[in-house]
Amino acid sequence: MGKSAPVPEWKLRNTARARELRNAATPAERRLWEYLAKGQLGAKFSRQMPIGPWFADFLCRELDLVIEIDGFSHDVQPYRDLQRDADLQARGYSVLHFGNEEVMQDAEAVARAIQLKVQELRAVR
Repeated sequence: MGKSAPVPEWKLRNTARARELRNAATPAERRLWEYLAKGQLGAKFSRQMPIGPWFADFLCRELDLVIEIDGFSHDVQPYRDLQRDADLQARGYSVLHFGNEEVMQDAEAVARAIQLKVQELRAVR
C-alpha cells in the first residue's frame, strides 16, 4: 500500500467581507465588471478576492493578474498602495491600476489595456 497524498491545508477566507465589498462596489467597479464578467476579455475574473491581508478589486487566478480601481481612498493613502503592490508582486501577481475617472470616461480603453495584459501573460506561460 503506497503513501497517500498529503491533504492540502485549508485556509479560512473572509468571504463575508468580500461579499460586503462586492455589494458596495463603486460605479467604476460596476462599469468595468461589465467588460470583465463572463471571460469577455479572454480570462476569467472574480471580484473582491482576498489575497493575504488584501482584497483585490478584480483577480484572474489563472494568470495571477490583479486589477485595481483607484479612487479617493487611494489618493489619501498612497503608501498603502505601494505596500500592497509590493506584497502582491512578492506573491507572484501582476498588478494593473486604473483610476475611477479613467474607467468612467473610457471603459473600453481600460478593457483593451487589460486584454493586452491578458494576452501578454498568456504568451509567456
